[in-house]
Amino acid sequence: MRLDGKVAAITGAAGGVGRATSLRFAAEGAHIVAADVDDDGNEETVDLVVAAGGKATAVHVDVTDSGEVAAMVDTAEEDFGKLDILFNNAGVMLPSDDDAVSTDESTIDATLAINVKGVLLGCKHGIPALRRAGGGSIINTASFVASVGAATPQIAYTASKGAVLSLTRELAVLHAREGIRVNAVSPGPLHTELLMKLLDTDEKRQRRLVHIPMGRFGKSAEIANAALFLASDEASFVTGTNLQVDGGLTAAYVTPE
Repeated sequence: MRLDGKVAAITGAAGGVGRATSLRFAAEGAHIVAADVDDDGNEETVDLVVAAGGKATAVHVDVTDSGEVAAMVDTAEEDFGKLDILFNNAGVMLPSDDDAVSTDESTIDATLAINVKGVLLGCKHGIPALRRAGGGSIINTASFVASVGAATPQIAYTASKGAVLSLTRELAVLHAREGIRVNAVSPGPLHTELLMKLLDTDEKRQRRLVHIPMGRFGKSAEIANAALFLASDEASFVTGTNLQVDGGLTAAYVTPE
């Protein structure tokens, strides 16, 4: 198994990519610390992991709260003895997020707090644990919009995901000699509850699909598979990269420099 004996903390584990990754990592032998503010959904993720024969524990974590993020790392070490993998996956895309003129400050603050500060706090508390484990892998969830922008205005979200990519690159350089790899995965539009609520008409969905060369939305399981590669020893010489899992969307719109 590709993650046999590894311990992974996954934020945003109550559903979507976080749940899919929890299940995928556990199927490959990892012990899971599932973290989310949605306690019911988080417990359901743990139940699914355990029912499939894996090991997991749930912890309530608001990723903007330093104490709660620290407690997540403590739980990993107390329950499973170490932390090998940190997946900073929790994020929001708020319906009130629009263009720079229209988006209110509370939306900007909330988006940046969760999507950027949450990643920073995960690394602040996770990196010392990875050092104690002798190294490990950090995976940060970015987005295709960090590379190409969004056809539908979502300025705070786009800015936050650009910041995630910058953080990923710097962290990768800073910690490479410590055996800590830091990479980002950039999903394209996914068929998740979050996005389908925003694209609540067929017209809105078709407007998004026309930009995707594969002509469909991605699946959470496909992002989980990408995260699995970055978490595993198969990616032992991969750090500071942005793995785009977007159905060809970025390739269709980005001109090589």
